[in-house]
Amino acid sequence: MIIGIPKEIKNNESRVALTPGGAKTLVMNKHTVYVETHAGENSGFSDEQYLKAGAHILPTAAEVFTIAEMIIKVKEPIQSEYKLIKPNQLLFTYFHFASNKELTLAMIESGATCLAYETVEKSDKTLPLLIPMSEVAGRMSIQEGARCLEKPKGGKGILLGGVPGVKPANVLVLGGGVVGTQAALMAAGLGAHVTIADISLPRLRYLSEIMPANVDTLMSSTSNIEDILPHTDLVIGAVLIPGAKAPHLITREMLKLMQPGSVLVDVAIDQGGCFETSHPTTHAEPVYQIDGISHYCVANIPGAVPFTSTLALTNATLPYAVTLANLGWEKACELHEDLRKGLNIVEGKVVCEAVANTFNL
Repeated sequence: MIIGIPKEIKNNESRVALTPGGAKTLVMNKHTVYVETHAGENSGFSDEQYLKAGAHILPTAAEVFTIAEMIIKVKEPIQSEYKLIKPNQLLFTYFHFASNKELTLAMIESGATCLAYETVEKSDKTLPLLIPMSEVAGRMSIQEGARCLEKPKGGKGILLGGVPGVKPANVLVLGGGVVGTQAALMAAGLGAHVTIADISLPRLRYLSEIMPANVDTLMSSTSNIEDILPHTDLVIGAVLIPGAKAPHLITREMLKLMQPGSVLVDVAIDQGGCFETSHPTTHAEPVYQIDGISHYCVANIPGAVPFTSTLALTNATLPYAVTLANLGWEKACELHEDLRKGLNIVEGKVVCEAVANTFNL
């Protein structure tokens, strides 16, 4: 199979979809890999490393899209890339269709087959291609939230972990999945007082067993969230419904319960966000304020640490990419249920129920 790796062009997106080591594995499996020049540069990988691995370098994204049967990316295509996508081409990347109707309609019109990382699901309900970036985003949400709490950034001027004689910050994590777990562990490690909320009692029991002593668990409900918000300095939104829009757990009215300078970090913004007042931001301009509350809603948080993120992502995606290349997407999805669940759009038809329901398709 001919595989194309274009350079990511979303705002401040420095990751690349495939490391030179990943390219070498595909080449060893008798596939041809074309990489757009400088695609890996911001992740620390040079064109020379890809050439040494057996890949070919092309000067433009247009040439990569033209020649490739399968395009592997990190982020969803943006508007300038829509016209490059061909009918019957396989696109393997994060799509998050439910939060972007324009993208959904464009991919339907393209006639391409869209296999989304975020809906590839194993029999145990885990999301293997979402987990590595969720781990990065969960840990970084605390790092960025702590920075937003600094006074020069518009925050309350609170040190997350406090110091002897001064109480630490209070952190509320909404969602006890991979993002929430990593966020809670990171915040607890810095010394904050953490509350992690979820709607699953079995999950809360598990979290109660594994979390440090400065982490409490809470059954997630509107009433419980309203009760805790007045005492919360940093809220991490980490709720995921695979393939569907995230629910709004904090409304604009509820912002009035929070103290000025408090911070919301919406890690679910890729899926529409779990705060009513959220809208996507970029690494260039990551924060805005509503009613005195800072909102950090960067849609590609792991893009800020591209070396770590690219390695982590390739570790997860490469076995699936090899399977798709070796068998072709139809046979691969026939034989592997986890890959089949990753199919969102096939040659102009929506085949993911959550996406179809979101847009009445």
